[in-house]
Amino acid sequence: MTSPQILASLIFILMFIAIIAEKWHRYISALAGAFLTIILVLKNKEAISWVLNLKEIFRPNFWIIKGMQDEHSHGINWQTIIFIAGMMVMVEGLARVGFFRWLCLFIAKLVNYKIIPIFISFMIISGFLSMFIDSITVLLFISSVTIEIARLLKFDPVPVIIAEIFAANVGGSATMSGDPPNIIIGTSFGFTFFDFLKNTGVIAWICMIFTIGFFYYSFKKQLSVKQQKIGKYPEPKGAITHKELFTTYTILFIVIVVLIVTHGWTGLTVAFIGCIAAVLTLLFAYKSYSKTIRRIDWKTLLFFIGLFICVGGLEYTGVLKILADWIGNVSKGNGFLMVSIILWTSAFASAIVDNIPFAATMVPVIFNLSQNGVPLQTLSWSLALGTDIGGNGTPIGASANVVGIAIAEKKGYKVGWIRYCKYAMPAMIIVVALCNLYLYIRYF
Repeated sequence: MTSPQILASLIFILMFIAIIAEKWHRYISALAGAFLTIILVLKNKEAISWVLNLKEIFRPNFWIIKGMQDEHSHGINWQTIIFIAGMMVMVEGLARVGFFRWLCLFIAKLVNYKIIPIFISFMIISGFLSMFIDSITVLLFISSVTIEIARLLKFDPVPVIIAEIFAANVGGSATMSGDPPNIIIGTSFGFTFFDFLKNTGVIAWICMIFTIGFFYYSFKKQLSVKQQKIGKYPEPKGAITHKELFTTYTILFIVIVVLIVTHGWTGLTVAFIGCIAAVLTLLFAYKSYSKTIRRIDWKTLLFFIGLFICVGGLEYTGVLKILADWIGNVSKGNGFLMVSIILWTSAFASAIVDNIPFAATMVPVIFNLSQNGVPLQTLSWSLALGTDIGGNGTPIGASANVVGIAIAEKKGYKVGWIRYCKYAMPAMIIVVALCNLYLYIRYF
């Protein structure tokens, strides 16, 4: 390895250790790592510009894609940043009119306000919605609902949020629109929503059944608290603070969901859809727009930017390419070994490095590997399952993890690396093993 590669790796490792140590907020560690990467690794204007990637925002195809185009990520992924920011605005608007409180009461009423049924139903909802909506959006929505209902029934929402994150990433692996890595893979090779559904969708829901069982037995004791009698439970409609805006925002939410699901056909990028969500949310409630903007979790957005810059240093210096080349060299001549290495390497790498840039780095690698006789589709499903499910391993492995945990901590519920990894890491390893068995049985 060259000096820049060693330095970029060292900065990333130190940033990673600082985040795990939790001595200060994660965004400070990420921004400190980003600053060191820019000053010590990138140095020149060309490299800094490549990682900051600001020119991308001003390109027409950043907002509307015409025809099939590759979506290779490098540096800061502004699609993700803008989309998350836009969805945060809409979520805050929905919260202010009582949408999330109404929904949590509605779900609680359906299951008679029982904690364990709520826990299971929320996992199923998280996984199912993540098939059609980006898992980031699902966690923005469902983690807020979980906290509302936990405060009502007096139980710890952290176990439920951990399980929801895992379920969202597993469910997201089922379709092209479920997780960002799938969008990158699908658009690069021309796969459709139903190509993913017929291949990764099958094992995703086999794994979902296991996931529900695993987390049920893991958290059963923690959630089996003696429920206090509340007397008369509040009616869902009582949570609505503004009826007209509630209806308007509900319709807006449905429209945005439809746009996200169909963006592969319409050509609208997720950044454009995020902007639509934010602008319309602020426009409909223009008198209170300042309150909505102030309530956005800016720290999480700064964390994403810092993390992308640090990973961009690894990309620019070629560290991720070294990892990709290693896979190609080790697995030549053996199709199943090639698939297994891609699956497991993607899984563990995505637990450490955000799975979006890793997936983008691996796309050209699996294309070259497919020239050796292993079908490109099989390699693609291996990469998709590895990056999506492997992202469950740590709190920063996938964007949905960061968002869900950030919302919990913003509301006063600290998740912590140790508590998260204690449950998510073993579950991730077992689920990836199931995927490996599935790939062997179906394709070899």
